[in-house]
Amino acid sequence: MRSTQRWLAAVTGLAALALTAGSAVATAAPAAPAATSTAATNVCDQAVKPGYAACFALRRTDLAQQHLAPNALPSGLGPTDLRSAYNLTASGSSSATVAIVDAQDDPNAESDLASYRSTYGLPACTTANGCFRKVNQNGQASPLPTADSGWAGEISLDLDMVSAICPGCHILLVEASSASMDALGTSVNTAVSMGAKYVSNSYGGSEDGTENTSDSSYFNHAGVAITASTGDSGYGISYPASSAYVTAVGGTSLSRASNARGWSESAWSGAGSGCSSSVAKPSFQNVTTSCANRANADVSAVADPQTGVAVYQTYGGSGWAVYGGTSASSPIIASVYALAGTPGSADRPAAYPYSHATNLYDVTTGSNGSCSATVQCTAGTGWDGPTGLGTPNGTAAFTAGGTPPPPGSPSVTNPGGQTGTVGTAVSLQLAATGGTSPYTWTASGLPAGLSISSGGLVSGTPGTAGSYSVTATVTDSAGKTGSATFGWTINPTGGGCSGQRLGNPGFESGTSPWTASSGVVSDSSSGEAAHSGTYLAWLNGYGTAHTDSLSQSVSIPAGCHTTLSFWLHIDTAETSSSTAYDKLTVKAGSTTLASYSNLDKNSGYAQKSFDLSALAGQTVSVSFSGVEDSSLQTSFVIDDTALTLS
Repeated sequence: MRSTQRWLAAVTGLAALALTAGSAVATAAPAAPAATSTAATNVCDQAVKPGYAACFALRRTDLAQQHLAPNALPSGLGPTDLRSAYNLTASGSSSATVAIVDAQDDPNAESDLASYRSTYGLPACTTANGCFRKVNQNGQASPLPTADSGWAGEISLDLDMVSAICPGCHILLVEASSASMDALGTSVNTAVSMGAKYVSNSYGGSEDGTENTSDSSYFNHAGVAITASTGDSGYGISYPASSAYVTAVGGTSLSRASNARGWSESAWSGAGSGCSSSVAKPSFQNVTTSCANRANADVSAVADPQTGVAVYQTYGGSGWAVYGGTSASSPIIASVYALAGTPGSADRPAAYPYSHATNLYDVTTGSNGSCSATVQCTAGTGWDGPTGLGTPNGTAAFTAGGTPPPPGSPSVTNPGGQTGTVGTAVSLQLAATGGTSPYTWTASGLPAGLSISSGGLVSGTPGTAGSYSVTATVTDSAGKTGSATFGWTINPTGGGCSGQRLGNPGFESGTSPWTASSGVVSDSSSGEAAHSGTYLAWLNGYGTAHTDSLSQSVSIPAGCHTTLSFWLHIDTAETSSSTAYDKLTVKAGSTTLASYSNLDKNSGYAQKSFDLSALAGQTVSVSFSGVEDSSLQTSFVIDDTALTLS
């Protein structure tokens, strides 16, 4: 079913068999990087139900069980290695609590943690001395969830990484009753309510259109540093890493070197990256990402199992093992935040690294595959998708500064997606609420030929066709600011009856100016390939009774020959050769242009074209409506639409 495909897109390549570490295996990813020789397995069950998450812990399977001689250390990077690599000291206040959110119970969590810490000479962290606490998703010591050996490996990895980076911190383990987003999100809320200022989430799944609701319900905690792993399947967005309120943590390969630092890093080929289809670009992400919305990652740390970390696990494990995955990098970064000090009460700590990027180790080599926007897949100077802004160089990049607007700041009323035509003047008055008037306006990313006045009026005559991401910022009389980002499509002209008039025809700028059901506009990591580019419109495909819609209002000039075209791919699990169970209807205004069903399935995209010249001089709604019954799934996938005048 389509909803299962979407949630599993980022994790199906890691299912229960040996994974070749460093190999990006994301469903429908543009390309998979070359494999290395390091075998590892994802410890969590990847065959999750819709609305559930999988953890991103990878355990090496090519290493024999380790039996340590007295005073010997296990294979894999240990606390001293990690603190050396990231220029950190073994400090951290006991008043700082780092929370780990995972699913299911690890009955051996506390005893395994004790073994790890004693082996490396770290101070004891137990329930008895008040350093360690384990609770269920409601904050109670019992009943705890059902034990699970896979998630126990994730828990061991997370607890050990907090111990390695911040041995003086308290640790709160919150165990969700299941791996559902609701249970895990409730656990995040519980961690914050119990006083944790640093919360790590080493799990995720593909976006499904509910991200903004989950953001509001679970991750909107000012003054709390929340980190989330970007995933282990290479290019392809993962949530909650794509949340507007978390620090998205990518992954690197970390090795000793003869340079001044003593270490070298490159982008790990499994590190997740990508562009959100539903979460708006946060104001703090003030770098070029080639993405109109939220982009992953923000920062990164070691994740490659080939250069992995030592972990002690006995429930589902045999003691010492070497682990990797971005499950390692998320608790590392959460613990660096803890070393850096308490965030400001109104701050969004995800903004801190963007104000202190020079205090990070910039990772400039390696990639997680190839994609249309190189910066989202290939490491280079400054921000890139697999490693974000870089890795910790001390704690300076994770201290307060560069926060988003505090309470009482003005809020920009988002005008939604805009369209225009080359050579045709436009005028758009922006508005804001809150703060203290009068306001002063600025804007970035405007189409060529347009400008904004200090009073918020965008005007001018666009001169270049294309899709633009505009960020409008308002400053009130007290100096407080607010901003909003929206798309603006400028269509070509060349005469009254030439050019293409649909805005965002290939869905590469997200939803606007289309009106679509939740989750219809998505990227190719969702499980269906785009005809071109990365984005597409995917109607139905759930295998349950479901209706999806997609529409855009467009003006057709009088006297023009007009053609509507689009590329359509239909795949189905229906086996009947005579019964149309699931249907797609295409309309222009009230005129039905065509109907398709599961009987029209095809192996790839086919272009469909319709003459709309009879509608010249009218403003009509071009619409697609998909209706699916409760039997097997049928997916109607649309891409590269066009309304061409001649």
